[in-house]
Amino acid sequence: MKWERAGLVGAAIGVVAAGAAAGVAIERVTVGRGVRRKAQLALDTAGPYGSLRGQPGTAVAEDGTELYYETDEAAEVPPGPEAARRGWRRRREVAPAPAPLTVVFCHGYCLNQDAWHFQRDVLRGTVRAVYWDQRSHGRSEHGRDQAAGGPVTIDQLGRDLKAVLDAAAPEGPVVLVGHSMGGMTVMAFADQYPQYVRERVAGVGFVSTSSGKLAAVTLGLPAIGARAFRAVAPGLLRIMGSQAELVERARRATAELFAGVIKRYSFGSDVEPGVERFAERLIESTPIDVVAEFYPAFTEHEKAEALAVLDGLPALVLAGDRDLLTPSAHSTEIAERLPAAEAVIVPGAGHLVTFERPDVVNPALARLIARAADSVRAPVGDGLRELAATGDAQGVHGG
Repeated sequence: MKWERAGLVGAAIGVVAAGAAAGVAIERVTVGRGVRRKAQLALDTAGPYGSLRGQPGTAVAEDGTELYYETDEAAEVPPGPEAARRGWRRRREVAPAPAPLTVVFCHGYCLNQDAWHFQRDVLRGTVRAVYWDQRSHGRSEHGRDQAAGGPVTIDQLGRDLKAVLDAAAPEGPVVLVGHSMGGMTVMAFADQYPQYVRERVAGVGFVSTSSGKLAAVTLGLPAIGARAFRAVAPGLLRIMGSQAELVERARRATAELFAGVIKRYSFGSDVEPGVERFAERLIESTPIDVVAEFYPAFTEHEKAEALAVLDGLPALVLAGDRDLLTPSAHSTEIAERLPAAEAVIVPGAGHLVTFERPDVVNPALARLIARAADSVRAPVGDGLRELAATGDAQGVHGG
């Protein structure tokens, strides 16, 4: 019983940023564990999710941590009529083509770069894109500062982004896109490197994220439950992080509860079983000691004032209206500080809106990239403009 109780706590805590909370009442799935595992393997094999790969590279953070990234290059993009009118063709005749626009995607907590699968799939070949694993996530090295006992800070993640930009996009305009913790990373970057923003950043996208006040989020729990969770979570996570092997075993043993918690905190509606399993697989891959290391940083994240650095740039602010982790009200506050941004609140969607509603997210991102490219006179593929127009035609974009 003691081991199973530890597993229940570990399952709940292990989903905090893509989704978890202690004390959530979820009925156990009645399917036997062996049958469930066979079903999981079948979904993992049948689904192509997370299989896209690009040209690998490594950036080195200030503490020596190796940060893994992949680059998808754009196909040859001929200058369209608009680019020709702006003199792009004429410049190309007398000088080498300028550095292309690069879109850099920053994933959320307890995920990795594969979380952008549904966006990467449609954007490939239309624009140069970089996908990276934040420190201690995915294929990146466990943070060396953290291995030495130091804390994780969102500011440190912003400096990690700078290292990735220097390595993967050393010249040319960039668009920065962040989901959840990735959006916070972008804000921290802007706060620390305003000159870089002025000189190089052509656009910014914030998906299911927050500029602060995360300590007040209830996680969908009653107020008393939310207060209790915030009070005990830091200490409990420290203990769990120090007993990582035991907690991981317990988390695997209670996989049916873990899957239920992920579904509740990741999605606002029913999704295909393969998509649900994909989210589960990504979150399961995050070690509990990494979960423990990162959690305290979110309550300290306050970057609303940093948004002023980004004001005036082409921008997108998007969230689901059933997001329990970074409620859509937080996106509304970001949009109010970026009045030129396109704001999109997706009805019925949860925190992983990028998985749940790519039919809305992808055209919105395409519109952002197209606006950013036009602002710096950079060419993009016709496929991207066609995708952007699809969203407009469906009337899914906000004001």
